[in-house]
Amino acid sequence: MTPRPRPTPARRLGSGLVALLVLTVVAVVNRPVVAFGSEALHTFSINRQSYKEQFGHWSRLPVPAGFQVNAIHAALLSTGKVLIIAGSGNNRENFEAGTFRTVLYDPAADAFSEVPTPTDVFCAGHTFLPNGNLLIAGGTKSYEVLEGDIANAAGVMKLKNESATTGPRFFAKGTRLTSRSGFEYETRADVTVPAATQMVHDGIGMQHAGEAEVWVDAVLPGNAPVVEQPGQYAIEGLTGADRNNLYGVSDKITREKQEYGGDDTSYEFDPVAERYVRTGDMVKSRWYPTLAELPDGDVLAVSGLDEFGRILPGDNERYDRSARRWVDAPELKRYFPTYPALHLMADDRLFYSGSNSGYGSDTEGRTPGLWNLEDNSFEVVPGLAQPRLTETSSSVLLAPAQEQKVMLFGGGEVGESPVSTTRTAIADLDTNNPVYLPGPDLPQPARYLSTVLLPDDTVFTTGGSSGYRGGPYRGRPRSDLFNSQIYRPEADTFATAAESTVGRNYHSEAILLPDGRVITLGSDPLYDETGKNPGAFEKRIEVYSPPYLFRGERPVITGGPTRIERGTTVTFTTGSTDVTRARLMRPSAVTHVVDVDQRSVAVGIEPVEGGLAISVPGEKGLLPSGWYMLFLVDSAGVPSEGRWVQVA
Repeated sequence: MTPRPRPTPARRLGSGLVALLVLTVVAVVNRPVVAFGSEALHTFSINRQSYKEQFGHWSRLPVPAGFQVNAIHAALLSTGKVLIIAGSGNNRENFEAGTFRTVLYDPAADAFSEVPTPTDVFCAGHTFLPNGNLLIAGGTKSYEVLEGDIANAAGVMKLKNESATTGPRFFAKGTRLTSRSGFEYETRADVTVPAATQMVHDGIGMQHAGEAEVWVDAVLPGNAPVVEQPGQYAIEGLTGADRNNLYGVSDKITREKQEYGGDDTSYEFDPVAERYVRTGDMVKSRWYPTLAELPDGDVLAVSGLDEFGRILPGDNERYDRSARRWVDAPELKRYFPTYPALHLMADDRLFYSGSNSGYGSDTEGRTPGLWNLEDNSFEVVPGLAQPRLTETSSSVLLAPAQEQKVMLFGGGEVGESPVSTTRTAIADLDTNNPVYLPGPDLPQPARYLSTVLLPDDTVFTTGGSSGYRGGPYRGRPRSDLFNSQIYRPEADTFATAAESTVGRNYHSEAILLPDGRVITLGSDPLYDETGKNPGAFEKRIEVYSPPYLFRGERPVITGGPTRIERGTTVTFTTGSTDVTRARLMRPSAVTHVVDVDQRSVAVGIEPVEGGLAISVPGEKGLLPSGWYMLFLVDSAGVPSEGRWVQVA
């Protein structure tokens, strides 16, 4: 047999190229099949019982089209329903049309309903009151206007009244003022200027002009009416002494960007009647404020932008819940960036973790510390690594609250920066001279990370993005994070959890439900998936079931009181014999990943005939008055469903 000649190198190369071409064609033609097979395998894997027991499970919540809203705020009410607040939903067209929305979701009935929304509570502040009502204050009075969209110069005009005898003076919208150079400006709104006040100081009579501020716009477009220096303006139509006593002053009138303007409206949302109930107006208009409950049940409103888009310089105020009115709190003057995270501690101080949502100075008011509301002193808590990267971070009072440890997660550089961090840090505030110490790093740099306390004392973390509002990060057009993890305090480590299927960044929320699941909503990306076009608000809702829901039978609470008092012992009945701990968990009220309400408080347990004797802590700062979910937890970390109780 004659040996077959060996192919030449050129022939071998040609044959290889043909084979490669054939394989490429086969792969391309079958790519949908391969992708389908891979997806089917993934679906099979994440639905296995063993997978759920280790990582938990995500499911998509079907939302009827009529109830799909831009979830800017969310809160769990004492009725078990989730309050989803959009207001105008960061949509100028909705704002100008007066279309403001609020939706209720009932997990027990799996049903949605609409709630009439009286004003634009978009970017208001909120916290729960002892009676279970959700106090909602501030919101949006005007939308931002970008520099490129401003044709007519505009600015804030302060109208002054030097007369103490002629009373307040009213000026209608459209009133004109004239500069010394002859340019005219019109007021955007009606305004009333109070009369001057007379007083005696050290035996000397003094008079202070009445003042009121209003936006004005140049009558002529373009740069000619722009004023960069402070000046005085004459009010059109005045005669006689009024021409000297009434006038306007302004620092500048420009074509610069105009920020969102805050509102001064305030409501209590009644969870039983399911409606907004108007209270007295706030002392200051506020956009992006934090509302922090105080040990006595009143509320402190901190920070925010005023009606002209200016950061409030430490002017805080208190809500008197018995009178349903706001009062100035000059004794508590302290400056913070917008939406500062303020956690109520057992000693009645507020801990500012450093977490915030950005507007304000890039240096002032960003240092973490303990704020004493008795004397307005502030104890700095040092040690935080990367201290400039706290904007869009999140923080939580770790469970049980008795340990007085606050953990901070991720965050980014000030402003619209692409810089973010994997850093976590923990401050033990139950020590003398507390400091932040490093915690375990997050798997990826994260802004807007949602953090949810679970009944087993762990913290579920999900969502977020590495880039600003899910935008570009290290060469990628989008940077949403789909990984979730569970922080385990006893081991100081993160355990991997099942991945979500929906990206969540700016304007997203996550809340513990009474059945032990976690609902996740919202997201407001800057760009679409290509990174080239504007993003669309995420209206899909997902629910996460933690691993403990797949580990056998759950303890059951069969009876007990619905109202308990601090410092007492009460009995709850249960048929479960394996109960090792119990927790009172305050429901969440979250926006911009700031949630100063959620906390988990340990209660003492003692077996008694037919159930458990529950010993309730006595400190108001540890256990503020209000509605809580009582969870019983067994030796495997499996919790009961939460039972609502009111703590007084």
